[in-house]
Amino acid sequence: MKMWMKCCSRGALILLLTAGIAWAQGTAQLNGTVRDSSGGVLPGVTVTVTQTDTGLVRTTVTDENGAYLLTNLPTGPYRLEAALQGFRSYAQTGIVLQVGGTPTVYAVLAVGSVEESVTVEAAAPLVDVKSSGISTVVNNEAILELPLQGRQVTDLIVLAGAAVQDSVPTRGMPGGVRISVAGGLPFGVAYTLDGAEHNNPQSNANLPLPFPDALQEFQVASGGLSAENGVKSAGSVNAVTKSGANRFSGDAFEFLRDRRFNAPQHFAAFGPDGKQKDDGLRRNQFGGTLGGPIVHDKLFFFGGYQGTILRQVPTSNIAYVPTAQMLAGDFTAITSPACAGRQITLRTPFVGNRIDPSQFSPAALRIAKELPTTTDPCGQVQYEITQNMNQHQPIARIDYQATSSQSIFGRYMGTRQTVPAPWSGPGDNVLKTSAAGTTDKFHALALGHTQIISSSVVNAARFTYNSTDSHRFQNPGFSAPPIWA
Repeated sequence: MKMWMKCCSRGALILLLTAGIAWAQGTAQLNGTVRDSSGGVLPGVTVTVTQTDTGLVRTTVTDENGAYLLTNLPTGPYRLEAALQGFRSYAQTGIVLQVGGTPTVYAVLAVGSVEESVTVEAAAPLVDVKSSGISTVVNNEAILELPLQGRQVTDLIVLAGAAVQDSVPTRGMPGGVRISVAGGLPFGVAYTLDGAEHNNPQSNANLPLPFPDALQEFQVASGGLSAENGVKSAGSVNAVTKSGANRFSGDAFEFLRDRRFNAPQHFAAFGPDGKQKDDGLRRNQFGGTLGGPIVHDKLFFFGGYQGTILRQVPTSNIAYVPTAQMLAGDFTAITSPACAGRQITLRTPFVGNRIDPSQFSPAALRIAKELPTTTDPCGQVQYEITQNMNQHQPIARIDYQATSSQSIFGRYMGTRQTVPAPWSGPGDNVLKTSAAGTTDKFHALALGHTQIISSSVVNAARFTYNSTDSHRFQNPGFSAPPIWA
């Protein structure tokens, strides 16, 4: 009973801490001041913002200084309206909130009837005078239109400036990278997705991010980080997935790479016809997205999928194996200038660069039987090694505007990547056992609840569940029993 109460207490504490910091994770805020034509501040003005894609409405009232603040706003386009008895109404469109942004929008009310209105239609850049941090937002247009090798969105983090990719973690999930931001440690970058933690605790790199068509935008902060980003010291990457709106929208895509479009590799082996062999490349990356309303202005959905199928068997792999002459104890060819670049004289027990084959290790001879044969006097061979891969990434999100003061969302994303072991491909070659087969699975669930308690109090809670499962498959065919048989 005590243990159960302790777990509940810890859970409540985590939820409380999450609710306290979540406002800046995956959302934005809008602030400003309302004045009259003479420049005097206007308290008591009703300020209403409406998200034009979903119909989400948030309202507040200016304080005694004429200032207003609206926090925890979903990203996207908005319309702002300000109204006060005895003044003309004010409306401004073209306001686009980006993730982590804190822009300021000023409104000026002219004397007149409230039924009269002044409308400002503009998409001028919004000014952020609240945040002291240094950050850059990569929006969906840039994510989709900029060239990406393999459609890996983390490559765009370096566009934010003061960022450079260090390496790819040797252990971790596919898509994880180590990027140094503002000279910080490459494992010191905090990743969040929809306000939920998205770091791999094993490698401190990122967990897989959604494919480009499912990612709305992301922010890279490299300096002046606020308190909620204090877990990591170097920088933060705050990403947001797409969500549904009041109209249906979606897309379908396929990207193809094929051996018929490529020239043979320089060191590729030659076939019986005297022509170099191709690598058998066939890479298909395909999928699509769809989002829209379930209930107009209330309930929305978004779903997407990307699959990547790779088939490749390059023949340009070069290795050196014992020749029949060497297995017979004659090393004169391999030590000649034609093979070694200079004449080499082997020491005892070699005599004249020859040795009695009976002195060879039986285990070494057994392994040599698993090597490919060669007619090259220097022992050079070219061999095929399979490089296949299957990757699947589904994503789904539901947004529900329960009331004017409560909203809920849920998001699931999964990633599965399978790379068969090279030794499972064609041919029997012990040289192919150096690489392992892999199976990686990733599941990410995020739930969020936002409640407007008053014009100055907002509670935002996030629940996150991330699961990773990685398997490595080594070659079972060359263990001790067959070697010593």
